[in-house]
Amino acid sequence: MANTDTALSIDLNADLGETTGGNPVSDDSAMLNLVSSANVACGFHAGDPLAISRTVADAQANNVAVGAHVGYHDSQGFGRRFIDYTPAELAAETLYQIGALDALAQAHGTRVAYVKPHGALYNAIVYHESQAKAVIEGIKAFGRDLPVMLLPGAVAASHAEKAGLRVIHEVFADRAYNPDGTLVSRRERGAVLHDPQVVANRVVRMATEGVIEAIDGSTFQTQADSVCVHGDSPGAVAMAQAIADELRTHGVHIGSFL
Repeated sequence: MANTDTALSIDLNADLGETTGGNPVSDDSAMLNLVSSANVACGFHAGDPLAISRTVADAQANNVAVGAHVGYHDSQGFGRRFIDYTPAELAAETLYQIGALDALAQAHGTRVAYVKPHGALYNAIVYHESQAKAVIEGIKAFGRDLPVMLLPGAVAASHAEKAGLRVIHEVFADRAYNPDGTLVSRRERGAVLHDPQVVANRVVRMATEGVIEAIDGSTFQTQADSVCVHGDSPGAVAMAQAIADELRTHGVHIGSFL
């Protein structure tokens, strides 16, 4: 989180561009009216070129930052299954995805502004040394030092910092946390929160105090530069709207970290 001249500021991000074969996963247009950063699929876990291109164009029209949502090459599993890549493979696939999205972004007068790993890859590089290093090497190879959005404390964060890349510390609006700051597995009951007002109140506390309540009722401090609202959750638009309204009620400006 950061202070502006007038108010506390927080970035809101959402995972978008995941429509494949005309089957939408989220209401991208509505979400782009509420968030300040869009994690746009790059075709590996979801998204086809036309849908991705349309999402990028809408992001540009709404002055929303475009991020490359790189993931495992696993459309059948929506990128939520671990893949034991060699480091060279993972670095190359990371670079490939950023480059593909950036080509579409440039066609619409914008460009990739940051990178956020997706799904199982995001979770793996919290602790998996070789994959964390490979992802950062792939990002660094792009040739433009892009900020990387990661879970606070992730192993990948230390590799990013060593590589001279800015780390954007991310928290999740609608995901439950373990007391150690990791996310509760989606396989567990209560892993995803569904009440918009409960989630909105939680986000205000994240943004203003840097405090998260864990699934067992304990609390812990964290750094929150950006808050993720999942676009593919039921009622995602209503939840994002509740969060935006509650933040503004508490004097928190919504704006990109860039």
